[in-house]
Amino acid sequence: MWTFATPLAFLFLPLPFVVLRFARADRRSGGAIRVPGTIVGSGGEAPATASATGGRKIFAWVAWVALVAALAGPQIVLPVQALPTTGRDLFLALDLSGSMERTDFSMDGATRRRLDVVRKIGSDFVRRRAGDRVGLAAFADRAYVAAEPSYDVEAVAEALDALAIGLVGRSTAIGEGLGLALRRLADAPGKSRVVVLLSDGANNAGAATPKDVARLAKELGVRVHTIAMGPRDTTEITGYDPDVVDAETLKAIADASGGQFFRVRTTEDLQAAIASIDEIEPTRTLAPPANAWRELWPWPAGLALLAAAATAIGGRRFS
Repeated sequence: MWTFATPLAFLFLPLPFVVLRFARADRRSGGAIRVPGTIVGSGGEAPATASATGGRKIFAWVAWVALVAALAGPQIVLPVQALPTTGRDLFLALDLSGSMERTDFSMDGATRRRLDVVRKIGSDFVRRRAGDRVGLAAFADRAYVAAEPSYDVEAVAEALDALAIGLVGRSTAIGEGLGLALRRLADAPGKSRVVVLLSDGANNAGAATPKDVARLAKELGVRVHTIAMGPRDTTEITGYDPDVVDAETLKAIADASGGQFFRVRTTEDLQAAIASIDEIEPTRTLAPPANAWRELWPWPAGLALLAAAATAIGGRRFS
């Protein structure tokens, strides 16, 4: 469908006629000497012919009309389907402690590190979140933002794929990771704000305690879905064991904020947990169709430039 961005520009089309109609010729007589036409005709260059003058006028009018058409901003309206939107801000907070290097999960028929499994399943999850504004934080000794909240889920997924152990230490500061996610979501514009928190350990670093931060999440209206990853819980052992996950604390965080808790011991458990979160936080809410415009003004503008150049060249040739 054709349209014009500024159709009022066409009011300028009759301007040359107005100028020619009302402009007064210069009637002042100068001190020029009248020279017979025979002498003038004997000069160097021949005078311009009628056809040449007519050609210059045609080029001048083409330049003017094309210029006005360019100013009117011709464009084609292309209706396109808008991206799915949810009005949701979703933030992932992932454990990047040393225990994520343990090779006790399997994927594609091979034993893999916990981090490799999380990166693969997590990046697939992010890519399916079209319509959400997604951010990513990682935590170990301290927390940092790996990807600012964005609708560009592909960029966030690539940031998740690039996570590596040791970037921020090897301990587990669950409270710091959750607190950082809440700070990013505190002023988020979305109607729904969600954190997905995954950890395979117990909080042993940072000044913020996970349960205190969970209460803050409730005050802010942020739901926190927690994933406890690992074969054993802190309640299943006696004495010290660094390879356990504090499932009890992670469940308390989810309960306090109105989220869901998932206990993950295998790759299949993690896939099921992510699928459940997809169902809890649906993504496919189609927005109304949007309009895109293909601008066409460069074409008449280019024609105007060529016609003006032809007029100028013709004028110098026959002057």
